Amino acid sequence: QTPMSNDQISSNSLKTKPSFDLEERTAKFSEEIIDFCKKLPRNPITIPLISQLTRAATSIGANYCEADEASSKKDFINKACIAKKEAKETKYWLRIVAHTDDESKVGARKLWQEANELNLILAAIIRNTKNKIEN
Repeated sequence: QTPMSNDQISSNSLKTKPSFDLEERTAKFSEEIIDFCKKLPRNPITIPLISQLTRAATSIGANYCEADEASSKKDFINKACIAKKEAKETKYWLRIVAHTDDESKVGARKLWQEANELNLILAAIIRNTKNKIEN
């Protein structure tokens, strides 16, 4: 049996993955935030904002990954709630960055919309998981 190439592994794993992969979506969002932050001007005002934005945005996916490996439904809800809070915080920092740097407004708005969608998705997941526990 010959070993599989990375391309074969990728194409095979894509076939088995669901059409909606929140772990992948949050990772891509983190990458987009990092790329966005790399383009921002560095000055005494933006440096701490960039740090806060990067931490909050990349934490969404990290906490969702932890939720995905939770030891119980209660643990899952706790980690998913943290991911949701980080999505909301990301929206806040994007607003502040856009206020600070006019040239970033369009990019910040696009990222804000994705952070908002992630927040709504996580809220629905949390609500549905709580409903399953109660019923």
